[in-house]
Amino acid sequence: MSAVVLVTGVMAAGKSTVAQALAERLPRAAHVRGDVFRRMIVSGREEMVPGAGEGALAQLRLRYRLSAATADAYAAEGFTAVVQDVVLGPELAAYTRLVRTRPFHVVVLAPRPDAVAAREAGRGKTGYGGGWTPEGMDRAMREETERIGLWLDTSELTVDETAETILARLGEARIV
Repeated sequence: MSAVVLVTGVMAAGKSTVAQALAERLPRAAHVRGDVFRRMIVSGREEMVPGAGEGALAQLRLRYRLSAATADAYAAEGFTAVVQDVVLGPELAAYTRLVRTRPFHVVVLAPRPDAVAAREAGRGKTGYGGGWTPEGMDRAMREETERIGLWLDTSELTVDETAETILARLGEARIV
């Protein structure tokens, strides 16, 4: 069955790992990594940091348009596209309008900030810095992001448990 599933949350929430695990459980799936589109900008890239200007926001929205179009293209060919990216605040509602494929599901990974900090400390890449902290991003996510889709506190869940929970509760994540 073709569909699109967006897995979002703060940095180090487990989006990449969970999206990959979710895609591996589906019979025909593609993992669309939103950050790939950011990294394609070789020169002139503006990073999203607190207080970033319009140029950074325009590049972020370009990234979202590209990932949504890519997801739709995979779905048109019979795949379930599992998109993974940081899509929060008012941008989440906007993203739901970019994806044309239905069914479309939104899953927000929302572990506690202390769990995010521990995950960040244990991984090879650094997501925080430039003014971002796990507590600040968590606060922004919870206060500025519309409660759409399925929100999961994955603080105590393994990757496998998270993927299985998403599959079991996918109906709650559906966007009409």
